[in-house]
Amino acid sequence: MTPFKHLLWVTVLTLSPLMAQAERIKDLVSITGVRENQLVGYGLVVGLPGTGDQTSQAPFTIQSIRNMLARFGIKVPDNVNPQLKNVAAVTVHAMLPAFAKPGQSIDVTVSSIGNAGSLRGGSLLMAPLTGADGQVYAMAQGSLLVGGLAASGQDGSRITVNVPSAGRIPNGATVERQAPGQIASNGVIQLNLKNSDFTTAHRLVEAINGQFGEGVARAVDATSIAVTGPLDSDKQITFLSLLENLQVKPAEASAKVVVNSRTGTIVIGGTVRTLPAAVTHGSLTVTISEKPEVSQPGPFSKGETTVVPRSEIAVEQATPRMFKLDTGNTLDDVVRAINAVGASPSDLVAILEALSQAGALRAELIVI
Repeated sequence: MTPFKHLLWVTVLTLSPLMAQAERIKDLVSITGVRENQLVGYGLVVGLPGTGDQTSQAPFTIQSIRNMLARFGIKVPDNVNPQLKNVAAVTVHAMLPAFAKPGQSIDVTVSSIGNAGSLRGGSLLMAPLTGADGQVYAMAQGSLLVGGLAASGQDGSRITVNVPSAGRIPNGATVERQAPGQIASNGVIQLNLKNSDFTTAHRLVEAINGQFGEGVARAVDATSIAVTGPLDSDKQITFLSLLENLQVKPAEASAKVVVNSRTGTIVIGGTVRTLPAAVTHGSLTVTISEKPEVSQPGPFSKGETTVVPRSEIAVEQATPRMFKLDTGNTLDDVVRAINAVGASPSDLVAILEALSQAGALRAELIVI
């Protein structure tokens, strides 16, 4: 693995495996048919204090203005190109909750798609929000709340705090159509584990059958559990209320070591074990410094002053130290051994990868 450079390394370590505690079924599963739906739309934000799109570089903003004015019976001459600095073209997106009914309100997020400097102080005009099927499910409109700030001077200086080109409108969209959803099919409710695991699925089936009777639940695979409930919708809600509050102890997570190559974060699960191995890890540092010298000509020589390059190269190799890992070492033992030799997080990545290649690391090494 190529050594990571110029990264802030943060190592997150679980020092000892903890016994899994019992959790509610509602925290472990989702129900097929009970889901949020993504909505997206296009609109115009108006009333900006001169921080809108530069229409010469965002022609779609002018096109949108022309279309909007045409609907109100106002025709902009073709040879007129209005410079509207207080208008910005934006995308609007929202999440439509399961079972949201017409007339209810949902939050929306508004983001600039042109070159607007800031959306602070603007108002979104009525924008339809559509789902993946092309149907309009909500209408958005309202004043934006923008957490960012941008300011610039005439000399070109500029300061930006957070992101001023995006904002939120709490309760900014009204639901116009209910998204399709179904809790059960012929009385069968399908539960889907958020983290697939055969053991957890088996324990879920045992807990449900123990509470409601044998044969009520059956495992379909490592993710899905089919539960036979009542056919009446009112009784289904009561049944689900009792079911989702049952306590189940999930299985221990599989042994994994996750390395994020972009942020330098290393997470080692508490179930990681090692086989006997001896590890040595050293580092080689090469330093090159430039110290140019000035060469002066002799008196009355009519020569010219020149700069003579001079490089100094230094090589330093740290004395490698070896440590031993025994069979069945816990994560606590591994971390203690590596810390004892003063290995940095970047060294830890190289050591873990070498242990995995040698077959001494009883865990899945994941690099993301």
